[in-house]
Amino acid sequence: MDNNPMKLWYRQPAEQWVEALPLGNGRLGAMVYGAIKRERISLNEDTLWTGSPREADNQEALSHLDESRRLIFAGKYREAQTIIENHMLGPWSEAYQALGDLELELEHGSEAEAYRRELHLPSGVFSSEYRIGDTTYTREAFVSAVDQVLVVRLTADRPRKLNLHASLHSPLNYSAAKRGVDGICMYGAAPSRIDPMGDAGGETVFYEADKGVRFHVQVRAIADEGQVESHGARLLVKSAGSVTLLIASATSFNGYDKDPVADGVDAAKLCEERLAAASRYRYEELKARHTADFQPYFERVELELEGDSRAELPTDERIIAVRDGGEDAQLAALFFQYGRYLMISSSRPGTQATNLQGIWNNMTKPPWSCNYTTNINTEMNYWPAESCNLAEFHYPLFDMLQDLRTTGGKMTSLYYGARGWTAHHGVDLWRTATPQGGPSKGPATWAYWPMTGPWMCQHLWEHYAFGRDVGFLRDIAYPTMKEAAQFCLDYLVEDEKGNLVSSPSTSPENTFVAPDGSHVAVCTSATMDVALMRELFANCMESYCILGESDGFDRTLREAYDRLLPFQIGQHGQLQEWSQDFEEAEPGHRHTAHLYGLHPSNQITPRGTPELAKAVRVSLDRRRVYEGTDTIGWCFAWNINIYARLEDAENAYGYLRKLLGNPFPNLFNAHRHPKITFYPFSIEANFAATAGIAELLAQSHAGEVHLLPALPASWPAGRVKGLRARGGYELAVEWRQGKLSKATVHASAAGTCAIRTAEPTRVEGAEGSVWTDGVLVFEAEAGQAYRIVPLEEKE
Repeated sequence: MDNNPMKLWYRQPAEQWVEALPLGNGRLGAMVYGAIKRERISLNEDTLWTGSPREADNQEALSHLDESRRLIFAGKYREAQTIIENHMLGPWSEAYQALGDLELELEHGSEAEAYRRELHLPSGVFSSEYRIGDTTYTREAFVSAVDQVLVVRLTADRPRKLNLHASLHSPLNYSAAKRGVDGICMYGAAPSRIDPMGDAGGETVFYEADKGVRFHVQVRAIADEGQVESHGARLLVKSAGSVTLLIASATSFNGYDKDPVADGVDAAKLCEERLAAASRYRYEELKARHTADFQPYFERVELELEGDSRAELPTDERIIAVRDGGEDAQLAALFFQYGRYLMISSSRPGTQATNLQGIWNNMTKPPWSCNYTTNINTEMNYWPAESCNLAEFHYPLFDMLQDLRTTGGKMTSLYYGARGWTAHHGVDLWRTATPQGGPSKGPATWAYWPMTGPWMCQHLWEHYAFGRDVGFLRDIAYPTMKEAAQFCLDYLVEDEKGNLVSSPSTSPENTFVAPDGSHVAVCTSATMDVALMRELFANCMESYCILGESDGFDRTLREAYDRLLPFQIGQHGQLQEWSQDFEEAEPGHRHTAHLYGLHPSNQITPRGTPELAKAVRVSLDRRRVYEGTDTIGWCFAWNINIYARLEDAENAYGYLRKLLGNPFPNLFNAHRHPKITFYPFSIEANFAATAGIAELLAQSHAGEVHLLPALPASWPAGRVKGLRARGGYELAVEWRQGKLSKATVHASAAGTCAIRTAEPTRVEGAEGSVWTDGVLVFEAEAGQAYRIVPLEEKE
């Protein structure tokens, strides 16, 4: 084992789940502790959720919509919010579940020397090594997407020194049993329902006969010598030199609209088929097949940062060093690539989208149900997909949107009498689209937010903008975007000045001080609503032109677009969060939803709309005064992106340093919120920070590719290769002494390419290129690469 910079490594086993190391193939997840005597590998399967299919069922919601709007227009915000909370919410979303644990008990004692465990990011392989007496024991583990199994290899370097017991356990209702002479299995069911807000002293997890997703796990042991036996629900390996464990899991889930019991798939049969197929290969072949699949995705992007580094230290000690004020440029590079690793491991085409914890969860009642929180968190998960060269891994989200077109379409008709589709704050495996919180009657600050559709549609447009795939735009993106826009058109109402406004409206999870002094959330046209609808309508209109549509929908959108409220600057010089210049009830609130127009959208830019960009900065400055009261890890990640868009390298880097000093020892983001004592894991900061680091080095949202737009002073030299830019470009960039030294632009589509650089540059091999006012313009041909170098001064 070595100190390869693309490794997480430690001098001791994990003691807690948030110290274990994650493996995954998009569907099957594993957390490996690397313990010496009693190893534990926590398992997850991405379709193991509570519940079953259900329809939008609040029959009275629509009858209260007009009254809530009337009260809002009359300035009676509290009364309107009470109506929403009492009459317009639906049931809770369902919860993602822990599958269980594979436990290995080794009969060699617990006093070990020369211990080390590590996770090699490029290959997706965990390994550990230690010595007991005169024997060195090693382990390797990976989750293969090719063979759909978790593979665990245990080896002793002396003959017949390996003796172990293996067993399976689950926090759910389950049974375990022998499976042939060399295997064991575990099977059971997820709860049919969980009450996420129930009294801790009462029943909150419910099992019902013939309800709930069924699961099955099978383990097979293959030893090179010695004996393998199964006794009851325990698997024994005796006097072996090495043993390979193959673990397969599956559930009865057969689609968001099918009952997992009556119409479920045979999970046991799936496991048997996967084990039989994987067993045909030797361990070395399984590992080679896995690596050949995993490593090319990871190696699409390379990042090297010169600067202070502590690469000689184990990962947990490096985190502490940064927390104590130290610099570590290579830890930033590792954190960037770790985000890409997590996406490859948790969001494969054909699997479920990444939830609040990716695919890794060790609880039956996880925080926030470990669902898809779509007012920020799910979107953040996919910010790095396009820019960080993992476009295929965006598809599980697109698949979820296709399901939501159906469930969200039924919901919009029932709740709003509207066409199209949308969803609210939380979505689950069954594609729940209704506003949640009905059982507890709110609060509307988070429970009522009908703008998931418009925000999710940005991801469809971004996939087109980066890849220029007209077929994707025609067949998937535009139909989905058009239906989301239809909902918006029907949801808009006219105010007393003839503007079209959204009502009821909320700015996610934030509240304002109403004229009567009450703290409320509902209003008309919160700024985020305006930003989302402007963007969606504009993207639909551009798609309409690209695709040559002719049904007149573009005129309808243009008429509505022109009647939407503008962005407004408030009394403090800040970008207003609401249509009126209300004071914030929580000045340090963690959400900055009203800044959506700057990031992730492109409606506000430093050069295109300087006054609005200045107002964004004022909003951020006001938040920073109260930062310690509410700001948490994922907020730091969003701030990296926001400050990068403002081209403020040092503030962006400051939030990156806060994030690097914040995570759990395994680099999972720690949700260290000042209002709670239990710090849960939430993965969106890992993903969003990866996207943010990319934004520091290259941006392409303003109709040009901007190289090194927000390069921190702490990274005076470095190189990045493989980042993608809108317009169909892939980039390689190098810099020295804080200035661009050279770059290469690979074009996958023909067109005019505009490159913004701080110093004059030229294109080698492209005639007619010219650098003017900071922008180098040339005509690119598809399939060609263009080298950008500093413009040499004439003698």
